Amino acid sequence: MAIKDHKSLQNSLILLVEDDKSIRLTVSETLSSEGFRVLSFKDGLSALDFINNDIKKDVDLIILDLMLPGLNGLELCRKIRNEEDYTPILILSAKDNESDRVLGLEVGADDYLTKPFGLNELIARSRALIRRSKRNKKYIEKSKTVLEFNHIKMFLEECRVTSFDKEITLSPKEFKLLELFLQNPKRVWSRDLILEKIWEIDFIGDTKTVDVHVRWLREKLEEDPSAPKFLKTVRGFGYKFG
Repeated sequence: MAIKDHKSLQNSLILLVEDDKSIRLTVSETLSSEGFRVLSFKDGLSALDFINNDIKKDVDLIILDLMLPGLNGLELCRKIRNEEDYTPILILSAKDNESDRVLGLEVGADDYLTKPFGLNELIARSRALIRRSKRNKKYIEKSKTVLEFNHIKMFLEECRVTSFDKEITLSPKEFKLLELFLQNPKRVWSRDLILEKIWEIDFIGDTKTVDVHVRWLREKLEEDPSAPKFLKTVRGFGYKFG
């Protein structure tokens, strides 16, 4: 099963943005040896130029360093997400404190790997991100129902959500998270269970990812995100909707 899964991910296109030549070559050669196609850039601006090109639609994963010349990794990540591009992003950084990891997630990264890192772990995380992204796309394509709660409507077949009849843009993960809540109103979900349901068992990271995505949903759906009426925190347990 694992071999078949790995074969299904081969030929996936990875965009690597790393200014350290030695790391860039090593990572590129390692990923290429695993069957991935890799395009490398040594600075944020040249990578952004490529991403803004129509070809970027073929990219399955973006791996970027934080300390880049010209345009740093956080700004590059922010610009990508501001364009509503939800290609999976894996940040590489020598900064390993909690605040830096949280900041990386807050600007839109899907995962964060600190230097020095093992190449096998990088490969595993890359596969996990690409795999989940492909599953999310298939999941959304297969959905054929409409969910409603108060002023919120979720049109699964059309992959869109409205609040007070106004269109709301959600990332694939936000979309699946909201569907989980709407399908189970009043139920309390622990962070670990949410990770299992939405990020699935191949997730490599921590529960702060859930907190970040819940906050994003509140900002998009609640009239006052600081005092949510629908997506509530149940202290000591997790979250519930309704």
